[in-house]
Amino acid sequence: MVNKFIQRLTTGASLLLLGAGIGVGTNYLVNTPQLFAFTRDGENSLLKEDKVYNDDSTVSALPNNDNLNFVSQVVREVGPGVVRINASRKVATNVPPMFNDPFFRQFFGDRVPQIPDEQIQRGTGSGFIISEDGKILTNAHVVDGATEVTVNLKDGRVFEGKVLGSDPLTDLAVIQINAENLPVLEIGNSDDLVIGEWAIAIGNPLGLDNTVTTGIISATGRSSSEIGVGDKRLDFIQTDAAINPGNSGGPLLNANGEVIGINTAIIQNAQGLGFAIPINRAAQIAQTLIADGKVEHPYIGISMVSLNEQTKERLQEMNKPNLVDEEGVLIVNVMPNSPAAQAGLKSGDVIQGVEGEKIQDSTQVQKIVESRKVGSELTLNLRRDDQDLSVAVKLGILPTN
Repeated sequence: MVNKFIQRLTTGASLLLLGAGIGVGTNYLVNTPQLFAFTRDGENSLLKEDKVYNDDSTVSALPNNDNLNFVSQVVREVGPGVVRINASRKVATNVPPMFNDPFFRQFFGDRVPQIPDEQIQRGTGSGFIISEDGKILTNAHVVDGATEVTVNLKDGRVFEGKVLGSDPLTDLAVIQINAENLPVLEIGNSDDLVIGEWAIAIGNPLGLDNTVTTGIISATGRSSSEIGVGDKRLDFIQTDAAINPGNSGGPLLNANGEVIGINTAIIQNAQGLGFAIPINRAAQIAQTLIADGKVEHPYIGISMVSLNEQTKERLQEMNKPNLVDEEGVLIVNVMPNSPAAQAGLKSGDVIQGVEGEKIQDSTQVQKIVESRKVGSELTLNLRRDDQDLSVAVKLGILPTN
């Protein structure tokens, strides 16, 4: 049945490397969401397209039940498809240098503690079932470097898991367990989210299995740099549903019990702020991971900055007045041997347009590149030393190291 789902998926998406590793400190939890799903009426649809909001942008009426509220109904239906993921990994032990000093060992003899070179580190996260035959979607950081993965189902069964593919840039991974006829979550459409609609998070925060929290959709389209994960190439859903370490990889659901996001990140020391990967984006990446085991992300190979007021003030201080009056995105650095270098882009160039679309900030460039395939060409409209140029750049494969 997975093949039927894959046929309905759009082709994989891609990401842009904005220079030689612009990274912002990250904080992650330990969960994931889902991808392919069966609708409750038996249809195997990945992204349900019949979700309609009223003209006044209000959410559809909540389900009624004499004994259960809508949250209880969602949890009862969806809960069996949410899993706990336990990952074990070997990590090098940090042995104090003095313990290896010959004089120290000679002096203390047998009293020097014997510290092993490696130790086993264990972590817990969340995930959810995306196909009846045992495929599970979670966050990449939940299984990163894992030598052993086990999956606990709500009904008490425990399975050994195999990582089919992992993509650190989008923090998504797919696990396979050997099981059949599993409960599968229904997929919603994250493009249709309405600010203020209900959001339900299910996962295993802090080791507390099957924890449910509720809130609303606080915002959409939050960039990775805004939330402190600048090394990722994603936009995020913001919610005030409580998300804690261990929730990562678990599903964020709407009032109808459809998955709309994958809980993945929080801002350190923040309260009432959680973030999730939109399910539409996650579905594209998961499909590629299942098929190929990895995702090839196109990139240009530049670091850049939007020419906003703060940037212009800095340029003025650096005695570069020729750039103060420009509009667009300033190329700060060009990586050696990158597609940008091969196309002749230079530090100090200002990107004013891409394929005829006017550019005002770096996020626009990133999203355009993400939407293209490796090997395709983009025409950049540049301003260089008072000259207007059009340069074609052939997108390359983002280096993994």
